[in-house]
Amino acid sequence: MAIASTKWSLVFLGSTVAEIKHTASPITLINKPNNNHNQQTNVKICKCACAGQIYRHYIKLHWMSQCEGECVKPHDNLSSCAGGNITFVAKVNAESLLKKPSIKWFKGKWMDLASKSGKHLQLKESYDRNTKMHLIAAKANFAGAYRCEVTSKDKFDSCNFNLTVHGDSTDGNEDSGELDFSTLLKKRAVHASTEPDLDVWDILRHAPASEYEKIAFQYGITDLRGMLKRLKKMKKEEKKSEAFLKKLDPAYQVSKGHKIKLAVEVANPDVEVKWLKNGQELQPTGRYIFESVGNMRYLTINHCSLADDAAYCCVVGEEKCTTELFVKEPPILIVKNLEDQMVMKGERVELECEVSEEGANVKWEKDGVELTRDESFKYRFKKDGCKHVLMINEATKEDCGHYKVKTNGGESMAEVMVQEKELEIYQSIADLTVKAKDQAVFKCEVSDENVRGTWYKNGVEVKPDARINTTHIGRIHKLTIDDVKPEDEGDYTFVPDGYAFNLSAKLNFLEVKIDYVPRQDPPKIHLDCMGRTSESTIVVVAGNKLRLDVPITGDPAPTVIWTKGEKVITEGDDRVHVETTKGHCVFTIEGAEKQDEGVYSVVVRNPAGEDTADINVKVVDVPDPPQIPRILSVGEDSCVVEWDPPLFDGGQPIIGYVLERKKKKSYRWMRLNFDPYPETTYEAKRMIEGVPYEMRVYAVNSIGMSRHSPASQPFVPVAPTSEPTGLCVDDISDTSISLKWRPPERIGSAELEGYGVEYCKEGTDEWIPAIQGLTERTSVIIRDLTTGDKLQFRVRAYNMAGPSPPATLAQHITIREIMQRPKIWLPRNLRQTLIKKVGDTVNIVIPFQGKPRPKVTWSKDGEPLNSAFASVRNSETDSILFIRKTERKHSGKYVLQVQIENVEDTATVTLQIVDLPGSPEALKIVDVWGFNVALEWKPPKDNGNCEITGYTIQKADKKTMEWYTIYEQYRRTHCVISDLIMGNEYVFRVFAINLVGLSPEPCSSKDSYIMFLPPTYKDPDFSEAPKFTHPLVNRSVVAGYNATLSCSVRGIPKPKVTWYKNKMDISNEAKYRMLSQQGVLTLEIRKPCLFDGGVYTCKAVNDSGEDSVECKLEVRRNNPQ
Repeated sequence: MAIASTKWSLVFLGSTVAEIKHTASPITLINKPNNNHNQQTNVKICKCACAGQIYRHYIKLHWMSQCEGECVKPHDNLSSCAGGNITFVAKVNAESLLKKPSIKWFKGKWMDLASKSGKHLQLKESYDRNTKMHLIAAKANFAGAYRCEVTSKDKFDSCNFNLTVHGDSTDGNEDSGELDFSTLLKKRAVHASTEPDLDVWDILRHAPASEYEKIAFQYGITDLRGMLKRLKKMKKEEKKSEAFLKKLDPAYQVSKGHKIKLAVEVANPDVEVKWLKNGQELQPTGRYIFESVGNMRYLTINHCSLADDAAYCCVVGEEKCTTELFVKEPPILIVKNLEDQMVMKGERVELECEVSEEGANVKWEKDGVELTRDESFKYRFKKDGCKHVLMINEATKEDCGHYKVKTNGGESMAEVMVQEKELEIYQSIADLTVKAKDQAVFKCEVSDENVRGTWYKNGVEVKPDARINTTHIGRIHKLTIDDVKPEDEGDYTFVPDGYAFNLSAKLNFLEVKIDYVPRQDPPKIHLDCMGRTSESTIVVVAGNKLRLDVPITGDPAPTVIWTKGEKVITEGDDRVHVETTKGHCVFTIEGAEKQDEGVYSVVVRNPAGEDTADINVKVVDVPDPPQIPRILSVGEDSCVVEWDPPLFDGGQPIIGYVLERKKKKSYRWMRLNFDPYPETTYEAKRMIEGVPYEMRVYAVNSIGMSRHSPASQPFVPVAPTSEPTGLCVDDISDTSISLKWRPPERIGSAELEGYGVEYCKEGTDEWIPAIQGLTERTSVIIRDLTTGDKLQFRVRAYNMAGPSPPATLAQHITIREIMQRPKIWLPRNLRQTLIKKVGDTVNIVIPFQGKPRPKVTWSKDGEPLNSAFASVRNSETDSILFIRKTERKHSGKYVLQVQIENVEDTATVTLQIVDLPGSPEALKIVDVWGFNVALEWKPPKDNGNCEITGYTIQKADKKTMEWYTIYEQYRRTHCVISDLIMGNEYVFRVFAINLVGLSPEPCSSKDSYIMFLPPTYKDPDFSEAPKFTHPLVNRSVVAGYNATLSCSVRGIPKPKVTWYKNKMDISNEAKYRMLSQQGVLTLEIRKPCLFDGGVYTCKAVNDSGEDSVECKLEVRRNNPQ
């Protein structure tokens, strides 16, 4: 896209250079000549072939400290293409400036572009020869007026220029950069044109100060500052209140529950006032108390609540004053924290906390997302005094997570875990052996009382009838078969509805055959339920009833004896019952225990003989609790716990273990697994970092679950810290290296224990500890390394969770000392003369650097320093000059030189040893008159190696010889002592004073008599040559306005004053008026024009001499706006 020919207008005071660099064919641009400078400058601007080209505009600013003509500001018109990069370069003529000027860039009248630096704008406000401003990817809305201002102390200059960007305009919704405000102005301009004319003065008068610039933009005000000055004069002073001497403050603040007193002072002590709250009149109550004390009126509000947060007004007649009262709510603290919960799917969850104040507002969050009431009523929030409850209906897996309650004074978090329902079997059905006509009862107990089930016999559902009955009471399910028949024998199964498992048992039918026998029938024990053998084993669960029902026969009826081992069992124990009936002997133990386990023998006897059978009884139980758990390791939200199996497994193998955890300060234990875990090491997860926890374990066998183990020692889940930062080499030598680093960015809730440093040789993977143990410092020196080895170093931070990821150097380091240029760091206090008193100790420490260790030498006044003269001690990093007891001879210049091969650095220290001064000399009485005496003396020959700061003059009456100080710190070497007593004889003495103190010995006067001499007077000569005490000052005035030049002169006799313009006497000019009053000379120029500018001189002459002053007057042209 080509650019049409454009004229670029430049009006500069002085020479100006402007150029645009480009590679395309040029377009000639001609400057319009200034009225005072008839010259033209050809400036070439190029066509823009495509977006992305760079324009450079050079602006040369000249300081105008003195202007003989009219100062004209430059205005430029610049053009560019949309999408191009534009660079403005400001060249400042700063040869006469002592400090670098500051440069600012503006767009429009107010916008400081420094605050808009970003994607499309880059600039610098500091001066470095060519200060640049870059516009990147120019857009149409970048067009407008720009200004560059240069400031240095009281000097100032600026340059204005306009920028026009050709090409497609950018939509306001697109990325138009930081300078996109012109669109907003254009929209406002169009909008303003449709409205009726408004009084801008009235708008500004009623607008707040923060809206002034917005109004200026909207209504096109260019001289906002001038309008505000005029507006300030137009505003009338606020009328002073006649009813109130002191009004209410604009606002008050009080904490909730406290009281506050509002006070006003009225002019009339007898006037009645009204108090309003939000426009409603208040009546005195227990909370609102009105007081009237003299001219003061008080409103006291007791026990402020949030309802008292309102606007209050005091009304006196037609006048009123208002204020705002803000009630600050105290922080709401959480008194009782949330508890972790584990529920089954479908159950209801209630998270409850307690806060410090009733009616407080709390916020509930789940995993950082705020919870609100929804249409499904999934979450319900309940307030009951200080208690707040979050209720979750029918919990699902999606409800698992961390729930947090927040107040303005704290927060509490708990975890909710939702598990699928798993039916637990508390009591399984057992095999039964029954006889004909007896009752068979199958019973089982499950964990859920709402679960129903179905009974099956040999796979066929059992239908209840007159003999068979099924019942479900709570968690117990029963199948009862009355009047058992042989056909009832079989496998019975209970299947819970909705669960893929079943409980099975077998019903054995005991057939008793009774044959006809003679009357003398020997006894017989019939035990055929276990393969029809005489020996059987019965398993019973501890705590259950043990019933041994043994069928027997014999005629006559046999006697039955039960024994365990060699001990005959009787009914002496309440738990043991032995019963013999026709055809049966029953042995019962209520609540079987472990000690009841063993072999029981039953012996039946009658006259025909006897029979014996052994029954093995095994008592099984739940296992003992496992041993106390041990925490092996912890992580950010997890831990690894280990425990030992129980000492007794209950007679059945251990199936697994169940674990629980709780927060240390909580009482609620949360189960971590529902299925028995077979191992003795478990990793618990989903814990909160920094919160103390405890763990405990249950053992599970086929009988049930043991009691819980003792709780573990409290532990805190923590994560290792992040890696240390900023690892770098601080120093290196042939056998050592110094490393330093910064602490990790994330340390976590655990305390940092220290840092471990390791190194690895190049070509190997073995990391060797560089130091023993850990170091708490963030720097370390590793010594005894081999010169020339290439080593890699790393640092890891350690806490109770273990080591952090390592911070490693970017590359291997070669152990070899690096040459460092010698440099002396002279302390600031030694850059000036160091002053010490005689006898003081001098200890000068000067640090330096350099590698290898530099050679250090001291010299004094160009001569090598003698060790007997001063002690020198050198180290690798500093040198110490030590003088135990200074003398005057130690004064001088001491030079420290550090040298490495042919490179050296030097520093000079000036030492001045000062002492008490000597006595003044030649004290004599110069003159005596009346009650006065004039003394004169000479300074001491020895000033103590420092400046004499003054003298102390004393007098003594020869009668008493008591010395009185007349002057202290007296600077001159002559003085007059007055108020002496006529006829008394006096002696005088003088001490010299320097930085150290008074001279040891004074200088005393030889003359000691005051003689009366008649006074002689000389005629005073008051004549004085003219001298201007205040010179003329250069002035710059506006043509047409009276101007005055003023100065002041003194002289005796009164000098004659003459005024000159450009060395021409103007005393007789009617345009000028000369005034003189009390030595102040004024020249008044009436309505000066441009020709009245020039050099004005004021000359004063009398008999003793003459003096003159001059100034330059500049008359500027009046340019009305």
